[in-house]
Amino acid sequence: MKRILLTAVCGLLVACGDGAEIVPEPPLKVDLNLVVADGSVSPSGGMTTSGQPDEAALRVFADSGYAAVIDLRTEGEDRGIDEKAVVEGLGMNYELLPITRGDITYEKAAALDGLLASYDEPVLLHCGSANRVGALLALRASANGADDESAIEAGRRAGLTSVELEAIVREEFAAGE
Repeated sequence: MKRILLTAVCGLLVACGDGAEIVPEPPLKVDLNLVVADGSVSPSGGMTTSGQPDEAALRVFADSGYAAVIDLRTEGEDRGIDEKAVVEGLGMNYELLPITRGDITYEKAAALDGLLASYDEPVLLHCGSANRVGALLALRASANGADDESAIEAGRRAGLTSVELEAIVREEFAAGE
């Protein structure tokens, strides 16, 4: 076992080079204005996260090969467009998983995980600002074995910036232990 571990560590040192930094995972959250300006987008780990997309952004996701849009906004939130009709008109699936602050739970993270697992192609996952997205993805990371700080960092890469939602996530961590 020690030989296997030593070989693995040596392999990492060779791969990283002497004194090289290990690069953190890229952010999942994109700036929709840049997506539209660039005219294309690439997923990270099979998904991209964002705040509320408009029709132009949704068109770029469809043209970039995305299979679905998973919307975490509640039905009463104004999207500025008939998002379901636009998404389906562009040939993608539209999934609604409404999340309120009270829904930032491991149970809802598992429901999201189930939706994500049903797609082999990339998906766009959004709410109004990407904060709820980041909160659920932090819980998802925790459920998959990440320590609390790594899970929070995963949430931040996905859009978690709200101190209030981060506190809710940390309360879920504590309750889940």
